[in-house]
Amino acid sequence: MRFHVALATASMLVLSACTAQSTAQTASSSGTADVLAPDMATTLDVASPDGRDSFSLSDEGGQLRYTVSRNGEEIVGSSRLGLRFLGEHSLDANLKIVGESRSETDSTWEQPWGERRVVRDTHKALTVEVERIDTGRRGFIDIKMFDDGLGFRYRVPNSGDVAVIDELTEFNIGPETNSWTIPARMYNRYEYLYAEKPVGQLQLVHTPATFEKESSVHLSIHEAALVNYSAMSLEQNREGVLEADLSPRSDGVKVRLDGDILTPWRTIQISDDAAGLVNSDLILNLNEPNKLGDVSWVEPGKYAGIWWEQHIREGTWGNTPAPNRHAATTEATKAKIDFAAKYGFNGVLVEGWNTGWDGDWFNNGDVFSFTETYDDYDMPALAQYARDKGTRLIGHHETSGNITNYENQLADALDLMESSGVRAIKTGYVADAGNIKRVDENGVAHYEYHDSQALVDHHLKVVKEAAKRQIAINAHEPVKDTGLRRTYPNWVSREGARGQEFNAWGVPPNGPDHALDLIYTRMLSGPMDYTAGAFNLRPNEMEPVGEDLLRNSPASRIEHTLAKELSLYVALYSPIQMVMDLERNYEARPDAFQFILDVPTDWEESLALDGEVGDFAVIARRDRNSEDWYLAALTDATARDVSIDLSFLGDGDYEAQIYRDGAEADYESDPYDIVIENRTVSSADKMELSLGRSGGAAIRFLKLDNE
Repeated sequence: MRFHVALATASMLVLSACTAQSTAQTASSSGTADVLAPDMATTLDVASPDGRDSFSLSDEGGQLRYTVSRNGEEIVGSSRLGLRFLGEHSLDANLKIVGESRSETDSTWEQPWGERRVVRDTHKALTVEVERIDTGRRGFIDIKMFDDGLGFRYRVPNSGDVAVIDELTEFNIGPETNSWTIPARMYNRYEYLYAEKPVGQLQLVHTPATFEKESSVHLSIHEAALVNYSAMSLEQNREGVLEADLSPRSDGVKVRLDGDILTPWRTIQISDDAAGLVNSDLILNLNEPNKLGDVSWVEPGKYAGIWWEQHIREGTWGNTPAPNRHAATTEATKAKIDFAAKYGFNGVLVEGWNTGWDGDWFNNGDVFSFTETYDDYDMPALAQYARDKGTRLIGHHETSGNITNYENQLADALDLMESSGVRAIKTGYVADAGNIKRVDENGVAHYEYHDSQALVDHHLKVVKEAAKRQIAINAHEPVKDTGLRRTYPNWVSREGARGQEFNAWGVPPNGPDHALDLIYTRMLSGPMDYTAGAFNLRPNEMEPVGEDLLRNSPASRIEHTLAKELSLYVALYSPIQMVMDLERNYEARPDAFQFILDVPTDWEESLALDGEVGDFAVIARRDRNSEDWYLAALTDATARDVSIDLSFLGDGDYEAQIYRDGAEADYESDPYDIVIENRTVSSADKMELSLGRSGGAAIRFLKLDNE
């Protein structure tokens, strides 16, 4: 691994006489406390390595406030920082900067799997020590400036038993700034369609949240390294000023800690255009290195599964009396294993194998067993059958939001998966937001949000326990991604947005712009298990399997062309990709299916070449195990022509294996019109593509031997 570091560090300094030592004392309006304000303010600045971006921190008026500028333009106006605690003096007022230290880093590190193998970490760091001058309490603000944005966090050592009741972090980006967001603290967690609107119209929204300034500078606000803390949403405070809003615990407190306070990094990714946000590694660079050591047992790849059947009502999760429509039977799973083995997929996901699915499981997570199978599902025999065929079972644990029931069975459940040769488990937390059930040591039930501190701790516990057994975790209905896959590389993917299943029963379905919104919002945080690859784009127009199991509304459908569905394997990154449709639909179109067979899921390099949020995207990725490149181009409901500069290709010629929209391709009138053709190209060429309405193109660039 290449590694180079240039480090220059200044020790912690007590600031010079630019800050006066005398203070003025005035009574507070409540009459219950004194307010001390420095006579003179101190301002500290730190710039990005390329000098384009700058972060300025001031203690004027006894408050910590910061601004962010790019090329002299203030893109984040004066914004407050601070923490408030329950029953004790907070770091919110009477604050004074009393010290600083600085460093510079230029290094590279390697991902065991990822959208690029080698990641460069180049940043300038500033640590600021602050003191509350009426109590002497001290804390630190750590700031790291990268060329693609910045991160800052709070550190308060030796805090003891402390409850955080408010984080005052603000992002003053202006009411007219455009935004793409989903609502927070709503029943359906992160699973909403993105809305485009001015910041001034926002209320409470999840991160990552994406913004475009009037100058066309693009921002994404999020967080990195979310550990033992509550997740941050953004609430409009004063018009155009978004404030951190931490997900509350069931007792109303935001965060409870014992010892040091170390918050996640508050991140602002910055780019001149939308594509630049996609190319950022800032979130990963703000996480700690791999703590698991050798993770060669984590296997990127594609998987089939018993999952779509239930969503389109070909079968059921539960094992009910006749007519029995149970999908997860031994016979059906063997057929999936045969399909996976035939085409080289490295796993078969099975949902509905374990007892608990019958009845109102959504509202009763107590009923699930994670070791007891239904009578018509023979796990030991299937595990051996899969091994004999050269593939594996993929585990599934649906908790219905009862984390105590799951944790009580966790060791036995993971042991069963390990003994069955399982190397990845999809976990699920289907429950309304605020309805995660946690039972304390006294048997009292508490109800938590999916992104509260309790769930942050729970997910990490599952990931660590799974790692002990060389098992990867793919969490659905999860806490959001904050880059912890760097520290725990068995956390391979997660959901955390509206996925393909909404196209089976959602009204409205995801729509032509949803995948494009994801690229520039949710996907900035990390991999997503979207489950792409539908070949029957109108599944609810099929005849039902019986009068007892009718189809969903025909309004629920995949509003893409077939070529766009193929493009999602490149556009929506995940090291594990589901081949989600029914076997018969793929084998009816072997020419288009070939792209799914060829496309890898582990990359040497990734480049967003062009695009606009919610409108279109062009993304290229190079295979980690060859010199081949793959490209996705996709558009919203507007047909468009795109011109692609192929200079990203290496030397020599490539065979471009193109899967593109035909002349009549249209997601409404003719979604299956696809042209599959080959051309010889090189890095000197440009490629012109015409994309239909909600259309796309998927291209493999096969390196030719020119010797």
